[in-house]
Amino acid sequence: MLFRTANLSQLGEFDEIIDARTPAEFADDHIPGAINCPVLSDEERVTVGTLYKQVSPFEARKVGAALVAKNIAHHLETHFATHPKSWRPLIYCWRGGQRSGAMSIILAQVGWAAHKLEGGYKTYRRHVLDQLDALPGQFTFRVICGATGSGKSRLLAALAETGAQVLDLEGLAQHRGSVLGGLPLQDQPSQKWFDTTLVQTLQSFDASKIVYVEAESNKIGRLALPAALFEAMHTSECLLLDTTPEARIKLLLQDYRHLIANPALLTEKLQVLLPFHGHQRLEHWNDLIQAEDFAALVSELLEQHYDPSYLRALCKHYTRLEQAKHLALSDLSEEALMEVARGL
Repeated sequence: MLFRTANLSQLGEFDEIIDARTPAEFADDHIPGAINCPVLSDEERVTVGTLYKQVSPFEARKVGAALVAKNIAHHLETHFATHPKSWRPLIYCWRGGQRSGAMSIILAQVGWAAHKLEGGYKTYRRHVLDQLDALPGQFTFRVICGATGSGKSRLLAALAETGAQVLDLEGLAQHRGSVLGGLPLQDQPSQKWFDTTLVQTLQSFDASKIVYVEAESNKIGRLALPAALFEAMHTSECLLLDTTPEARIKLLLQDYRHLIANPALLTEKLQVLLPFHGHQRLEHWNDLIQAEDFAALVSELLEQHYDPSYLRALCKHYTRLEQAKHLALSDLSEEALMEVARGL
């Protein structure tokens, strides 16, 4: 065998990590820092897979080999063309099998010290899941609690500015965590990529220092939190933000201005609340939207939907909530929250 193998503990020893899987596989998740040089496109992989199932493995390999050779040749003429002989690449595919093996053999034939990752992406994914089970128990979390619009995310940002360790789960999930929490023009990452970035973030923390995190349900949008982290948060000390209604409404009108600017979209998104509040209340809220009385709409949504459900979930899950330190807030400006953060 011309190429050599390496394991996950050796990732830092290579000049470049090459993901030989399809662009769709790479987009779903990949080893951080890897680049995508597919040996089969998404369409080509489907073609080869169909031949394998419907005709024969031999015919599939024959067609696949030609496609793989063509694609590796393209990478040699483009991305790899200027690399010196001393370049050390690490290549992986799904299981560390034929796709990464083919690229590793050719790169080794050229004269580069090409290595193939043992077990491929599958081994890396198993490592991520193991870390999600193990890492949360190593940290002391301080959970910031408070009703919707109380400024939890803004306080986290202020804490980060002061140098505190902050786990911004909503930032990683690209979602604000509520019914209307989707970010404008921004899709959430895949579950696997969320897990990968969460592990990266946890590994960057100093276990001797507090990690601040916002109270969340077990899902942020469509992404699930790992059970070990969810459990660690529920048994951690809490900070409870007591923010005035006026400050909460002002913040939410700022944060959700993209929905206020699109009444039809706001009306559509509120339909998810129909099973909980019925047609009459939904029609009333739609009337407020049409009248552009958004402050009244936010006030009623908080009072009649968000606050009751949040309070039930908070009391049910966070076992140390009764001992929480309360922070009374009436000003959620950046300057005011920086002062609070420095005090913490």
